[in-house]
Amino acid sequence: MLRDEAVGPTLMSDSGGTPLPEQATGRASQEAGVLQYEWRGAWVIAARGAYDMESITPLAEALEAAAKEHSRVVLEASGVTFADSTFLNLLILAHRTGTLRLVAPSAPVRRVCEITGVDNLLEIRDTLDDAVVS
Repeated sequence: MLRDEAVGPTLMSDSGGTPLPEQATGRASQEAGVLQYEWRGAWVIAARGAYDMESITPLAEALEAAAKEHSRVVLEASGVTFADSTFLNLLILAHRTGTLRLVAPSAPVRRVCEITGVDNLLEIRDTLDDAVVS
């Protein structure tokens, strides 16, 4: 099932039948979330949900703080359901500020990285263990 097909019924605004803005994107039910923890000497940030201009702030803040405090930062991105240029820009900026490794990117993340050539810039690993030991 495609992401757009998974969206439930569209709620209409009271002012005349137009979709509410948060549902017009089809990502209203895919809130972004960030989980952080230490794993074998690296700081891991696990990103979940959809990331765009409106939802990127918690992830950006987590990556910025981690880069200041930890020598190895791993972004586990298997749970990212949508990523646009805002997310991609954040990855590039985080890569420039320290050692960022991207692990297990979801299909949407892998695709945007491949299309833009960022996959040649970032250190991308298949597993968390591979990311923390290399």
